[in-house]
Amino acid sequence: MLFPLLLGFAAGVAAVVLLNRYRSRRIRKSENAAGAGLASGVLNAPQLLAWIDAANQGWLVLGPELKIAYINAQAERFLRISRNVLVRGMPLHDVLSIAQLDEAIISTRHLQRPHRSEWDLRGEPLEAFVLPGSDEWLLVLIQSRQSLEAQQQQQERWVSDVAHELKTPLTALMLVGDRLELAVPSKDVVLVERLQRELQRLKLMVDDLLELSRLENRLPQDDSGYVPINLEELVDSAWSSIRPLAEQRSIRLYLDRCDEGRMLGDQQRLHRAVLNLLDNALRYSPNDNSVDVKILSSGAWWIVSIRDHGSGLSESDLKGMFQRFYRGDPSRARSARSGSGLGLSIVQQIAVNHGGRVEARNHPDGGACMELLLPKELSVGA
Repeated sequence: MLFPLLLGFAAGVAAVVLLNRYRSRRIRKSENAAGAGLASGVLNAPQLLAWIDAANQGWLVLGPELKIAYINAQAERFLRISRNVLVRGMPLHDVLSIAQLDEAIISTRHLQRPHRSEWDLRGEPLEAFVLPGSDEWLLVLIQSRQSLEAQQQQQERWVSDVAHELKTPLTALMLVGDRLELAVPSKDVVLVERLQRELQRLKLMVDDLLELSRLENRLPQDDSGYVPINLEELVDSAWSSIRPLAEQRSIRLYLDRCDEGRMLGDQQRLHRAVLNLLDNALRYSPNDNSVDVKILSSGAWWIVSIRDHGSGLSESDLKGMFQRFYRGDPSRARSARSGSGLGLSIVQQIAVNHGGRVEARNHPDGGACMELLLPKELSVGA
């Protein structure tokens, strides 16, 4: 995507400069003179505009007063502008009303750097790159996101299909492992136990892949299965699932119970999100310490803040920890347990499906802090 953007930017600057020259100098040349070029060896404006007209990408050139100086046929098609309507010279706001594009244009003018925006127009997903030019001219490059989204959906279906196909043989192998444990000599038991651990890890990964696929294919904020939830009780329930592991290392839960955090949500999925965050904090907490949890009310959000007292997050952790299969620095981990590498990706998708998000930061007093933000518009009365 970077190469087309740079090519578009270069061509856009050339188009704007040439259009300015045409307007300021009021040049009237015959078609033969224009065909000969502005100068020997220099690209002429009619040829450049002919290429733009033939491009698969939509081109929209805006003047200093945000009037449409030029628009090609592909941009008219993307923006559903009739070819029979002459829009050149008209103010953009008289022709289009697209809030996302307007915001990108304002930001590009103010900051003088390219901005990208996305929107759907009558069922077609579009994106635009707004590029700044000299003297407050702007170039807007428009293209469809349909092919990119189709590729992403195909990839997600492939991952889901592979996970389904792996589930059956893995279950069979685990049963074989259980039988082997009873049949092999005592000196080989350690090998069978290792086999069982690896099979269990693979099963966990497949289960998490299937769960992530189900979450990604669910409509955001689909509240058909929402029930009243108490976030404080959710934290207690999730901690009880990992309490035996915590007690082995003398790690306790400290929950600030100032706010119960009553809301509507998917009970099972939110329990999974909180459990994954608590388990992550436990994995990186030193022995004989605590995992600190607060349920905070902040404006339009409930915040479930979960802090460990470990060594904190590196720059690479902060950038990539919510990506699939991301592995942090193993030296940070205080537990030998390993997960699937999908736990935090699942938390992120659960948050998005509830209209929220998850964030990570280093706590000022040390350790890492994960914050699950959920919108208060899902709140219910006590």
